[in-house]
Amino acid sequence: MMDYMKFSQKFILVLFVASQLLLGCTSKNKEHSFEGEALGTSYHIKYFSENDIPFQKGLDSIIESINNSMSTYRKDSDISKINNGDSSIVIDENFRKVLEQSQKIFKESNGFFDPTVGNLVNAYGFGPDARNDSLNTAVIDSMLQYVGLNKIELNPNNTISKQDPKIYLDFNAIAKGYTVDVIANYLDSYKVSNYLIELGGELVAKGINKDSGEAWIVAIDDPLQTEGNRVFEATLFLKDRGMATSGNYRKFRLDSLNGQRYVHTINPINGRSEKSNLLSASVLAKNCALADGYATAFMALGLERSQEMLSRIQDVDVYFIYAEENEEVKIFSTPGFKKVLRPE
Repeated sequence: MMDYMKFSQKFILVLFVASQLLLGCTSKNKEHSFEGEALGTSYHIKYFSENDIPFQKGLDSIIESINNSMSTYRKDSDISKINNGDSSIVIDENFRKVLEQSQKIFKESNGFFDPTVGNLVNAYGFGPDARNDSLNTAVIDSMLQYVGLNKIELNPNNTISKQDPKIYLDFNAIAKGYTVDVIANYLDSYKVSNYLIELGGELVAKGINKDSGEAWIVAIDDPLQTEGNRVFEATLFLKDRGMATSGNYRKFRLDSLNGQRYVHTINPINGRSEKSNLLSASVLAKNCALADGYATAFMALGLERSQEMLSRIQDVDVYFIYAEENEEVKIFSTPGFKKVLRPE
């Protein structure tokens, strides 16, 4: 699933920095490690438990359930049926929770986070449907009538009403983060107190890495690094929070007039591919779904509007890499994020 997320050039800018890479599965100190592919990306999961739990079976069940509910790449998923105009679908708990958290971020961002941008994502060629090769200003403007999460309503019987049947929902900018949360809840149900879960660059950490006796250590990639030369911008301790990074990894351009670096992301308000001075946005929040959604919203908002939004919301910390004029790259981080950064 890559639709909206792919258009905003969301890359895996976070990786594990630990004493061991998450390869295979080991019982050392009751350590359990898993890696694989899911939701069109990779996952790495490490936890410590004295008890053997059916983790792989539980993980496979979670992934299948979320795909059946929210994958726009499955024609028989609930979201695909709803997008095709079926108003009788009774959504499951996963769909409902993702919709509710999306509505929260939609309101807080004044519409810059909007899962109904799916028609435009497809038109630009970054979704499961065919690209519109005749896309122009007039076509974009005509499609905006189908954009707006406020045009979607969750009914008391858990069906979805749309103001227009052509409205197309796409939760890819938040679904991976939500999946990480569901996996974390699964481990919590088995009383697992120490784990690190990563799916497509979205993370949740709880407790400590018992190999090192410290909080889990993760890193943020430098978005300006060159191919084949991985450089970390920063490392930090992650504990009992969700983290997501959205960015334009090496996907920026220089303005020929002022030399400033810009990245392009979709603006749900006007449907245009617009310039943003944010190169990447790393977000800490109380859960990974919110971190995921906020990161996407900030990339669309740009630095100044993101800072204004941060003044209105709580329990969110950020690490922004942004471009000033004349190619100067700078950092903005909130006090809460600075507290968890590791000294250089």
